[in-house]
Amino acid sequence: VGGMPAVPGRTMYDKRNHMMRHMDHFRKLLLLEPRGYPCQNANFILPPVHPDAAFGYVIAEQNAVYPAMSGHNTICVATALLETGMVPMQEPITEFTIEAPAGLIGISARCEGGKAVEVTLKTTPAFCRPRDMDVVVDVPELGKVKLDIAYGGMHYAIVDAASVGLTIDPKRGRELCRFGEMIKVAAREQHPVQHPELDYPGCDILVFREAARRLDDGRLFARNTVIMSNNDLDWSRPETWTAMIDRSPCGTGTCAVMASLHARGELALGEDFVHESIVGSRFVGRLLEETSVGEGQERVAAVVPTITGRAWITQHCTVVVDPTDPFPEGCDIGDCCRSLRQHVALSPRH
Repeated sequence: VGGMPAVPGRTMYDKRNHMMRHMDHFRKLLLLEPRGYPCQNANFILPPVHPDAAFGYVIAEQNAVYPAMSGHNTICVATALLETGMVPMQEPITEFTIEAPAGLIGISARCEGGKAVEVTLKTTPAFCRPRDMDVVVDVPELGKVKLDIAYGGMHYAIVDAASVGLTIDPKRGRELCRFGEMIKVAAREQHPVQHPELDYPGCDILVFREAARRLDDGRLFARNTVIMSNNDLDWSRPETWTAMIDRSPCGTGTCAVMASLHARGELALGEDFVHESIVGSRFVGRLLEETSVGEGQERVAAVVPTITGRAWITQHCTVVVDPTDPFPEGCDIGDCCRSLRQHVALSPRH
């Protein structure tokens, strides 16, 4: 929330690109040992570019991943801005706009006793193109795997966990990571996709999901787990066939899954979708309206989603680097992070 130098760029997406290519040492400082841990993310709060935004932010994750948008990171950013007073809190509802690399994000936060107890974000359009549905890719050890590729802020490969013999169970975390990363990389190689407006190729992340069902109150419900890269997979080196699991229900993943469900006629506009993570936490998604992204032949039918969830501040701290510190960008041994190569130039999306 403070201490960052000026980041050049005409848009927040430009600033994201600059940080990714020229300022990655800040991400390493915060996310690698000894200051960070394997599944930690960072959000850099910046002055906004758009006049309607209270603040801008750049999202950074392990393995030099800089998402254009992240739902759970946005909920965390909104909570931190409100509960630290950077955005004045008004009870019972505080509404404001923040600027992600993907665009403006509308925030509506229910506030009680100085806390943001529920945050709803209206995010950028999500879509699942017909040509990206029921894609079949060949994956070593698994054979042919069927999946959808949908955009919800990142390009997601969406896979029925049961179709590859998996269940969304913490005890099967290693298998979920291994096979998830393998499927994602195979999809990126065999069925590459591109955003119609941004220079943002994919797919760059994967979500395993279970079959949707109706809760007693009639809402649609499904469990999921999102598999995130923490190294660069090399098919000739099986030790690199690994990844890490998102502990949250995943906001952009929920948006991508809703776009896929809507494209299949399984989720209507205005209908709640309860998405549960591998640890039991939940987000509630909803599709507000249909829209489109891109122009001409690249025009894509899309939907405008909202995500509702909650975050908690876990610490207030100042991160410092002593001039004599031998690890000013942290260190990565590869025993738990498995982040074997952390350099931006090696990331396939950059």
